[in-house]
Amino acid sequence: MRSETMTAVERVECALNLEKPDRVPIWPDVTTAAAAALTDKKFWEIAPQGFDAQQDLELELFDKYGGWDAVNPALSAEVFTLGGNRVIHPTETSPEIQFLEGEYTKYEDYEIISEIGWFGFVADHLIYRVSDIETREEYDTLYGEVINGTLRGISEYQKRGAFVLYPQPNNHPFFTLSLARSMVKFTEDLYYRPEMVEKALAKMTEEFITFGLELCQGANLKMTKVVEERAGAYFYPLNIFERFWWPYTRQIVDSFHSAGILLTFHIDTCWDKNIHFFKELPRKSIMLELDGTTDIFAAKEQLRNHLCIASDVHPTLMCLGKPEEVAAYCKKVIDEVGGDGGHILSTGCGLPAAARKENFIAMLETGRTYELAK
Repeated sequence: MRSETMTAVERVECALNLEKPDRVPIWPDVTTAAAAALTDKKFWEIAPQGFDAQQDLELELFDKYGGWDAVNPALSAEVFTLGGNRVIHPTETSPEIQFLEGEYTKYEDYEIISEIGWFGFVADHLIYRVSDIETREEYDTLYGEVINGTLRGISEYQKRGAFVLYPQPNNHPFFTLSLARSMVKFTEDLYYRPEMVEKALAKMTEEFITFGLELCQGANLKMTKVVEERAGAYFYPLNIFERFWWPYTRQIVDSFHSAGILLTFHIDTCWDKNIHFFKELPRKSIMLELDGTTDIFAAKEQLRNHLCIASDVHPTLMCLGKPEEVAAYCKKVIDEVGGDGGHILSTGCGLPAAARKENFIAMLETGRTYELAK
């Protein structure tokens, strides 16, 4: 076992700087539903109590299992609702937050978005289509609760010595529109109304940058998160990616990088054909989070000594595998993805509620005790 000579913050910063820490930094991307299951709680009873109760649940998990290096504030139903999503709350038979996707945004709304921005559109129009909120006052109250709860969560984690990766995740403008229009309608728009989409994307990108910089400043963090689950070649040909995603992404990254803020990109589905684009971004400007469908080992070869990668212990493995299988895969990515630095041991997307306790422990313990191959 390699002795620890770094704090959690030093360890994560070392990995983000593409160097080799004393041991691999650990970040199980915990969902609140998983926190409930792993602490023998019932999520469907806690979720209605609000953001603070869900944040406390994740803190309880952190304390119960001895903590880990990198963390993020609670991803509650309230956060997703404020993002303009129709959220299905957890129940005993379906213990995780679900999104109900639909055509809640019409093509005519692109003009509104391009004029007043996404946040104004949500507050003035969309929130009343996707939730039970009836007044702007209710919206503002919920928004304040989430912001204050997030800041409290960040403070609590920092008291525990953890590295906070981001205040709250922000969906990429492309992904935001896809969720709001529905994927089918949004895809139609990309081909039949491209100028309307581009006009909205341009406004949303500017707003994304302004909001993200203000959020980091308010939370006193030098890192934030971008979520994208649909722009890769798994769904769209590269000409769509290059026109509607990549230019706006470059603008976002360049703006945050020039402000000294690192972005972590949560990219789900297979991005094998898109990974090489990230080599065009400034070195050490982002971290990639992969979900187990992109070939992480091929990605490492393409991005070696350029970007940090958070690895992808797959939800299936965490739920259905054996502890020794979890440990074996963790050792493989520690050696092959982190052998020369630039790696954080993480789960592939969010840790699901069905994750087995013994597998969760196996991941944590392997990260804490496994010594990098010489």
